Amino acid sequence: MTTAPHDSYVERLTAALAGAGFAPPVAEALAGFDQENYQFIRRVRKGDIPKALIEGLGVEVEPMQFHALAAVTRIASGFGRDGPGEVTVGHLAEDLMVDASRASRLASDLVDRGFLRRAVSQQDGRRSVLEATEAGQALIERFLAAKWERTIRLFRDWPEEDILTFARLFRRYGEGMREQYPSG
Repeated sequence: MTTAPHDSYVERLTAALAGAGFAPPVAEALAGFDQENYQFIRRVRKGDIPKALIEGLGVEVEPMQFHALAAVTRIASGFGRDGPGEVTVGHLAEDLMVDASRASRLASDLVDRGFLRRAVSQQDGRRSVLEATEAGQALIERFLAAKWERTIRLFRDWPEEDILTFARLFRRYGEGMREQYPSG
C-alpha cells in the first residue's frame, strides 16, 4: 500500500482490498467490518461490556476481577476449550494474557472476597487449584442471565434467517481467523 499524506487508513485499506481483487462494494464492506470489529474488541478489552452488566447487578467488582472469575469458570467447565480442567494460577494467567504474579493477585482478591477458593488438585496433590465458590457461581449465573437478556433484545427484531446466517458466517470467520492466526 502506498500512502499519501492525505489518504485515510480506510481509503488505503479499501484501495488495497480492491487491488487484491475485491469488488469496490466488497472492499468497502470489509473496511467497514474492520472498523466495527475494532470497536467491538476495544469495548471488550476496556471492559465496557462486563462493566455495564456488573453495574446492573449491583456488585462491587472490578472488570479484571470479573474477567478472572469468568476465566476460572470457563476453564473448569471447558467452555471454548478441548474439555474441562483444573484451574491453576498458570492457566488463569494464560487465559487472561497476564503474568503469573498478576493472575495470583487477582485470584487472591477473589478468594478474599469469597468468589473463589483454593483447593488441592485431584491430579497432583502438591498443586493448588482455583474453584468458584457458590457466591462466585451465583455471580456468573446472574451475569450470564443479564448478558442473555441484552443479547435477546439485540436479536429480537432480526429475522430468523439473518440470525442463522450471522451465526454461520461468524463461526466461519472465527475458524478462518484461527487458521490465519494460530495460537502459540
